[in-house]
Amino acid sequence: MQERGFLHQCTDLDTLGKQLAAGTVTCYTGYDATATSLHAGSLLSIMMMRWFQKCGHRPIVLMGGGTTKVGDPSGKDESRKMLSDADIQSNINGIRTVFEKFLSFGSGKTDAVMVNNAEWLEKLNYIEFLRDYGPHFSINRMMSMDSVRLRLEREQPLSFLEFNYMLLQAYDFLELYKNYGCSLQFGGSDQWGNIVNGVELIRRVLHKESYGLTCPLLTTSSGKKMGKSATGAVWLNDDLFTAYDYYQYWRNTEDADVGRMLKIYTELPMDEIARLETLRGGEINEAKKILALEATRMCHGQSAAEAAAETARKTFEEGAAAEGLPTITIHRKLLVEGVPVFALFKDAGLAASGGEARRLIAGGGARLNDEKIDNDQRIVTIDDLGAEGSIKLSAGKKKHALVVVGD
Repeated sequence: MQERGFLHQCTDLDTLGKQLAAGTVTCYTGYDATATSLHAGSLLSIMMMRWFQKCGHRPIVLMGGGTTKVGDPSGKDESRKMLSDADIQSNINGIRTVFEKFLSFGSGKTDAVMVNNAEWLEKLNYIEFLRDYGPHFSINRMMSMDSVRLRLEREQPLSFLEFNYMLLQAYDFLELYKNYGCSLQFGGSDQWGNIVNGVELIRRVLHKESYGLTCPLLTTSSGKKMGKSATGAVWLNDDLFTAYDYYQYWRNTEDADVGRMLKIYTELPMDEIARLETLRGGEINEAKKILALEATRMCHGQSAAEAAAETARKTFEEGAAAEGLPTITIHRKLLVEGVPVFALFKDAGLAASGGEARRLIAGGGARLNDEKIDNDQRIVTIDDLGAEGSIKLSAGKKKHALVVVGD
C-alpha cells in the first residue's frame, strides 16, 4: 500500500502492520448516500478496500443511511440538501452495484459486507446518547478540527445538525467494533479528525485499541480535483457515465500523472508500471491506453473496456465516426428547422454551458463532421447528416459525440 501511494496518515502504523501480518483484520470505510452512484474521486478508498481483501482481510462498506440525513461538513461550504428515506434507499441500491464490481461479497472469512448505519443511529435515544457518549467529546477540540474551523473562518453557516456529524461517525466505529470486530477505519485525509475521534471513543468506552488510516486527497498535476471532467462528475455507474467516456477520462490523464495513476488505479505489477513510467514523448500514449483499459475493465468489465478502446482507436486513428461514441438523439422537426451549433455542443455534453461552447468555437477547437466551425451562430440542419445518418461533433482532438435523428 505504501509502495503504490495509498497511505497518508495512520494512528499507529507499526502496531497496525503487526496486526495485519498476524491475521485477518476487519476494516471499514463509510459512504453517505447522496447520489445513485459514487464518482471517480471515491475510487482511491475503494481500491484500498480491494487490496485489503486481496491480502486476506475483511472490508465493511458502511452506507450512511443515517448520517446522510445529517451531512458531513468536511470540505463543504454549505449544508447538504435534505433527502427523503426513499431517495436515500434508492441511492444505496445504486451505489451497491459499484462495490459489487470491486469487492467480493458473501459470508466467508474475508468476504465483504455492506452495513447501513441507520440500523443503530435511528434507534438512538438522544438523552441517553448525550449522557453516555457526550462526556467523551471536547468542544474545544471539535472547534479546532479543519471541517469546523475552516467553515467558521470563512464565516459560512455551520448548523448544529452538521456539528453532530463527527459524534455520529465516531459512534459508527464503536458499533462496528462491538458488532463486527472492526478495528480499522480508513478514508480520505479530510476525515482524519473524525477517524481519530472514533479511535479515542473505542479506547475510552471499551478500553480496546483500534486504528485509523487515511489516503491522500488526490489532485492532478495541474491542480484539478480527481473525479471531475469538463462536463461534471466522472460517475462509476454506466447509466450516468458511459464506459467510453470513462475510458476517455483515463486516456486523457496528464503525462506527469500516468505513473501515479497506474499504481493506484490498476493492479499491474510494479515492475511493469516502472517500465511504463520510463516512456516519453509520443510513447507515453501507450501507457495511457493501458491505464484507460485497465481502469475501465475493473469498473465496466472486459468487453466494455475493449469496445471503448476500439471505438477510441477508430475515432482517433482512423477518423471514423465509430458507433460506440456517446450519442444524443434530436427530433427530426428540430433539425429541419435548424439548431444553433453552440446549443448542440452543450446538449451533447461536449461543453458545460452555451458560453463554454461559444468559447470552444472561438478558440478553434470545435468541429462538425471533422470540419472546423468558425461561427458560433452556425445553424445545424438536416443537410449536415453524414452518410452514416449522423452528425459528428468534436471538441478538440479527444472528445467526440454523435447526433442522430429521432421521430
